[in-house]
Amino acid sequence: MTPPLVLASTSPQRRAILEQLRIPFEVVAPAYEEHDPPDADPFVLVREHARGKARSVHRPGRVTLGVDTTVHLDGRVYGKAADVADASRMLAELAGRTHAVLSGLCLVDDGGEVVEHAETLVGFRHLDASEIERYVASGEWRGRAGAYAIQGLGGRLVERIEGDYLNVVGLPGALLVRLLAERR
Repeated sequence: MTPPLVLASTSPQRRAILEQLRIPFEVVAPAYEEHDPPDADPFVLVREHARGKARSVHRPGRVTLGVDTTVHLDGRVYGKAADVADASRMLAELAGRTHAVLSGLCLVDDGGEVVEHAETLVGFRHLDASEIERYVASGEWRGRAGAYAIQGLGGRLVERIEGDYLNVVGLPGALLVRLLAERR
């Protein structure tokens, strides 16, 4: 029997997606520290973070998954908001516009590693200050790239989506399933 996938993440969203896709896994908290400079190339950033997370916990004989997700718009990376004011600013900048949710995904096994990315476009409705204030007051923005969670109240902010919904939640499911099938 094949050992379960090792998920180098403590994200409840990533766990839920793997459960939904019925991919057996175990969780190991990554020993990797992320740094998200706002002017970083988002494609390079998410791939480096995914690789760093996977490598930090990988052990021989296992298949390890590292994932990193960020939001970007106009060349700027929108990581996790530092506080209420930062969350409000991010949401105001994303309001009425289409941004990209980008995830880097790294699989490491005894045969080497593969690193790819997935991008999903998300269009926000126009939001007034009171809508942003109500959403921020919910606290759902904490620990979320771009300061929102599409699978929760943040779904109210969204007008349209183009691409893999699961990517916006935190793990590009279609990409992962394809990569796992290719490694068999």
